Amino acid sequence: MPESRSLPPRNLSLGCVAIFLVLWGCAAARHALLQSNAYDLGLFDQWIWLVSRGLPPISSMEEVHILADHGAWALYWAAVPYRLLGSVQWLLASQAAALSFTALPLWWVGRQAGLSPKLCWLGCGLWWLQPVVFNANLFDFHPEVWVMPALAGCYWASRAQRPWLWFGLLLLLLGCRDGLVLVVAGLGLEQALRRRWVWAGAAIGLALGWLALLNRWLYPLLKGSDAGPKAAGALFSYLGDSLDQVLLNMLTRPDLLLQHVDWSGGLVYLLLISVAVAPFWRRVSLPVLAGAFPLVLVNVLSEEAPQRTLVHHYSLPIAVMVVVAAMDGLALQPRQPVPWRRFGWSVVCWAALAKPWFFTGPYLERVNQLPAIREAIAAVPAEARLSTTSYLVPQLSQRQQVSFPRTRRDTTRLEQLDALLLNPKDPGWGSSRARQQELLREARAAGWSCRRWSNGLELCQNDAPEGRS
Repeated sequence: MPESRSLPPRNLSLGCVAIFLVLWGCAAARHALLQSNAYDLGLFDQWIWLVSRGLPPISSMEEVHILADHGAWALYWAAVPYRLLGSVQWLLASQAAALSFTALPLWWVGRQAGLSPKLCWLGCGLWWLQPVVFNANLFDFHPEVWVMPALAGCYWASRAQRPWLWFGLLLLLLGCRDGLVLVVAGLGLEQALRRRWVWAGAAIGLALGWLALLNRWLYPLLKGSDAGPKAAGALFSYLGDSLDQVLLNMLTRPDLLLQHVDWSGGLVYLLLISVAVAPFWRRVSLPVLAGAFPLVLVNVLSEEAPQRTLVHHYSLPIAVMVVVAAMDGLALQPRQPVPWRRFGWSVVCWAALAKPWFFTGPYLERVNQLPAIREAIAAVPAEARLSTTSYLVPQLSQRQQVSFPRTRRDTTRLEQLDALLLNPKDPGWGSSRARQQELLREARAAGWSCRRWSNGLELCQNDAPEGRS
């Protein structure tokens, strides 16, 4: 068996298992401390639970079909373990496993480039030390995380001249989020820079074809004739309210970009995504780095500031690319000693930009509420149509109707509910004290039975038989 495809060393596999357990433990602890949210853990948990029960997979929070969100058909796979045991831990564990075991295809990429085992270990360490890896693991759940090993595998497959495997991995990427068309297009751009025109055309054509399929057929079918990718209206409203308008204005109205883009924030973002691994890059790294250009550009141009941070998942594919670029730089001297100073710099960057310290403060703010909240959750009937706070949604999302009262564009109506579980003292993300107090007053006035805990939590239920129709 060629060395680049040989089994990784046993210690690396054990290391992946250990890091998986650490990441899963952190995510599970955050969830248990009531720091997960309706968006996005509760949202995906409800969708997948509905699929696993053979119910229409339409979110009661978004009122959209599971495929109308981001075209992520891979979510249907998660319904299989949900049939055995409906638990949000499947999502948290699978996400942690994907992040940890991405090191294995990166090892193969390193061996393929001729790196010594020690330098391959270094490449794996650079991946695990990407701040966005740790932070994305904590930021609820997002299906594109599942395919980070596949993204790393794309580099191995292209360099091993395995076109069908490479193309299959590209299809897998697209099955986890529509936004990954930017990554697939970026991989095509890299191939073009290497003058591999057939490979480049295949990747770019696949990206454009998938985008057209979603925009012209799937989204209009599931959401209506005016539907389109979320990015069109939500991220680039200054460029238009449809994908076609956004793309046209990007090309023909550069003045709009100059007026609305936060260029200083963009420069800071570029620094954040590169600072930990830039010392490892060399000129030979440029084709791989160029592949990140479409995703970086969209993140910089977006109106949504979270796309330019390392706290969220939006930059996770870039982390794979910058590590592969670093390994290409190391391959210029594949038998060199481990550059411990540069690796130490990556450790310092992780300590500064990753968020483990959240467990020493921000994630502990609801510890004192846990006994009351557990008691209240146990009192909510499994079939009840429920409105609760955003941080309790993922604790109660395995039901046909769950929502949270919003400050803006709230559609919560008492006649459509069986229960309210709210805490005006701690209304959570997207809600407000005033809105929750208003709903609780309406429930009491309607004769609902209510129970209040000392921390401000209140559970109101409609005991009338018609309330459960």
